[in-house]
Amino acid sequence: MTDAPQDAVRDAVPDEVSDEVSDEATERVGSDADAPDAPDASEGQDAAEGEAEDEDEAGPADGPVFEAADRRGRIVADAEGVRLSYDEEACEFRWDELAAVESAKGRFGKRFTVTVHTPDRRWYPIDLLAPDRGRIAAWEAELDAVLDAYFDDEAP
Repeated sequence: MTDAPQDAVRDAVPDEVSDEVSDEATERVGSDADAPDAPDASEGQDAAEGEAEDEDEAGPADGPVFEAADRRGRIVADAEGVRLSYDEEACEFRWDELAAVESAKGRFGKRFTVTVHTPDRRWYPIDLLAPDRGRIAAWEAELDAVLDAYFDDEAP
């Protein structure tokens, strides 16, 4: 077996980079031989720190958030937009993708319906069953607060 392909790669890579790569490869080979299925601990810590930095950069939304769910469906509306999920199906909309958002409560019972309308005249309704009638009124108030904060109904 010849080392021609490896020699060609080694010649194409600057010396200081190839030294770093070979040192890392040697360290990984040594740790892989000890525990083949275990991930490198420093890599896991670096990944966790990177995820924490991403969360800090995005930051939690300071504005209102609406969240309602029952055993089959879920509605979340926040600074990012509106997300609907029902059983295995899910869809999400940014605020600039929406033409209207309406809510309705059932005349009798504990049904709460939110319908998302898009500019291309499609609509996506979702029904949730509230634990009690009082919860429906609270959901309506929370949804109104989110819509007032984020939804620009003056957009063309």
